[in-house]
Amino acid sequence: MSPGQNDWIMQQAQELLPWLRAVRRDFHQFPEFGLEEFRTQEKISAYLNELGIPHAKVADTGVVGLIEGARPGAVVGLRGDMDALPVVEENAVEYRSQIAGRMHACGHDAHMTCLLGAARLLAAQKQQLSGSVKLFFQPAEETVGGALPMIREGVLDNPRVEAVFGLHVSPELAVGSIAVKYGQMNAASDDVHIVVRGENGHGAYPHNGKDAIVIAAHVITALQTIISRNVDPRDSAVLSLGMIAGGTASNIIASEVKLTGTIRTLDKKVRAMVKERVREVAELTAKSLGGSAEVAFEEGYTSLINDNAMVDLVKKCGEELLGRERVKVNELPSLGVEDFAFFAEHVPSAFYHLGVRNEEAGFVYPVHHPRFDLDERSLVIGTAMQTYNAITFLQERAASLQEK
Repeated sequence: MSPGQNDWIMQQAQELLPWLRAVRRDFHQFPEFGLEEFRTQEKISAYLNELGIPHAKVADTGVVGLIEGARPGAVVGLRGDMDALPVVEENAVEYRSQIAGRMHACGHDAHMTCLLGAARLLAAQKQQLSGSVKLFFQPAEETVGGALPMIREGVLDNPRVEAVFGLHVSPELAVGSIAVKYGQMNAASDDVHIVVRGENGHGAYPHNGKDAIVIAAHVITALQTIISRNVDPRDSAVLSLGMIAGGTASNIIASEVKLTGTIRTLDKKVRAMVKERVREVAELTAKSLGGSAEVAFEEGYTSLINDNAMVDLVKKCGEELLGRERVKVNELPSLGVEDFAFFAEHVPSAFYHLGVRNEEAGFVYPVHHPRFDLDERSLVIGTAMQTYNAITFLQERAASLQEK
């Protein structure tokens, strides 16, 4: 790494702040749901055209761009997600959402902006690059997941990507800082759908029916023992049933109850075991009470496991850009999910958190909250970090090849 390069990157990113702020606020005012990001896609395409960066539309509403360095070398990917949430914004700001019932309440407007900022800095430096940078603007992170469709359409190939870096805003982390996590970072998710069946009867003569509501109550209680009695206490897992529906009238024994919930696990073996036990417990508990249960699973995201060498790189870049005291190392994983996990499953990758909290300015609300907002100085940090991550990775790979 050339002396003073980190200072140059921070200076250039700082000079971009007015532009970054304008870009982010435009995205914020016109939020779009997953796989509906058509305006967002067109805006990104226009920005990349201005920068002379060749790109293509993928996965319906996604975009992949390619910055080719002057010299051949490795290929690194940078990812930013695009979609918004079904949240009514409560912030009284000039750039508040203009689309009723939609809001960038998870910071994806900032993620896209940081990626565009990095694209701008990297494009200006392509004559000094040994290798290439792919830009992944990914749709539908909040819903069906856009990472896997992009990968299936070949964004990691031609040329083959060797690493991917992604970030996510964190309102728990002060602006000007980042946080990294080695290894396991986010959980895998599975939705569970259970239909408990009994037999109708009159409420005055319960012995003539099989009460699906009573059966479902026992199933719910029994399912709670899976986490407390089947999962090793040193592992982590969550089973939450968030929906229950059944019955037709106050004096009719219900014949059917539907339960819907989510399973979150960190380990593949634990994930398989919990699902197997959910099926067994539901079916056998219902059968013991004279009813039946049908269990179905809807597979969600895989668990996000960071590559430790890539985390080392992010940590080093953060310390050189921001100072060692502004780089936090998280010890515990999150049971939340993140479909960046599919990039990490295919190539060595690192996902990290970008601080956006400013208590004095009131930027304290959690993501997905109707009053979530962020200190826009974080856009400078995100832009600089992603730029520096990409440059450092390419330089280290080039040096490694020269040694061989």
